[in-house]
Amino acid sequence: LDRFCATLDADDEIAVEATGNSAWFRDEVAPCVGRVVVVNPRQFQVIRKSVRKTDRNDARALALFLSKDMLPETRLKSKAENELGSLVHTRDLLVKQRTRLLNKIHALFNRHGVKLKKEGLASKRRLLGLEIGRFSALEQVELRVVRDQALSLTAAIAELDAEIGTAAQALDGFDSLVSIKGIGPRAAAVFLSGIGKVDDFESADKLAAYLGIVPRVSQSNETDNRGRITKRGNKLMRTTLVQCTLIAIRYSGYLNAYYRRIKDRRGSGKAIIATARKFLGIIYNTLKNKWVFEDFTTYTFAERPLSAGQAS
Repeated sequence: LDRFCATLDADDEIAVEATGNSAWFRDEVAPCVGRVVVVNPRQFQVIRKSVRKTDRNDARALALFLSKDMLPETRLKSKAENELGSLVHTRDLLVKQRTRLLNKIHALFNRHGVKLKKEGLASKRRLLGLEIGRFSALEQVELRVVRDQALSLTAAIAELDAEIGTAAQALDGFDSLVSIKGIGPRAAAVFLSGIGKVDDFESADKLAAYLGIVPRVSQSNETDNRGRITKRGNKLMRTTLVQCTLIAIRYSGYLNAYYRRIKDRRGSGKAIIATARKFLGIIYNTLKNKWVFEDFTTYTFAERPLSAGQAS
């Protein structure tokens, strides 16, 4: 890397495909050149669909489109946002793994005609109190191993929750987001790490497109077809948005009325997606304007102290 940087001039420009270490590479070479562009490979079909996909041809294509300023640039977040994003993603993986283990326990009991409530298995006391003496020796071993793994994951998830809450509080916008009914510390961490700098988005519609919660559009001549949402972008943030929306409509009369109006015409599935996009607009404006709600149900803002020299 040092030898490569020695060949560069201060007015050079570099384009590189986004990979796991592209942020590190950008930081290393940025002082040596005028500009570094990290390219989103999913949006750069010239390389993805090339019939002769070699490193040399890919580099030539990147250089050509860089010279014309036509590369789809990916958004690189700060170190704190990247680390928090990795942490919430790891938590999501552990939760899914624990769910699979609890489903396994439920299936073993169900095989012997014993009905268990799945939601009850999330309790440590309930797991430790399972009667496994009725099972065969092999099944008892399996149950003990699966149960212990589920308990271990529960402890790990609790540790991650504490760290996620602490890290999220250090980011700008945390107080604003948690003042919205339906958004807790963990959801705020997902949004802050996923969105990054809200000023990167010109409007709430741009953020919705980045999140993949806008419909697919296919236009040709006089035809205009609109399908399901694109589902591009951060899946965890999109799922969290829907979950938070389901809570928010209980408290916000505005969101509740909007949800019911769409539901009566197009069904509950499309209604919750449409309401989630509306809720995302509230999140965008809250972060953009640094709002803090005193009462989200009435859309009342908390008074902020005036900074020195600011007009009242």
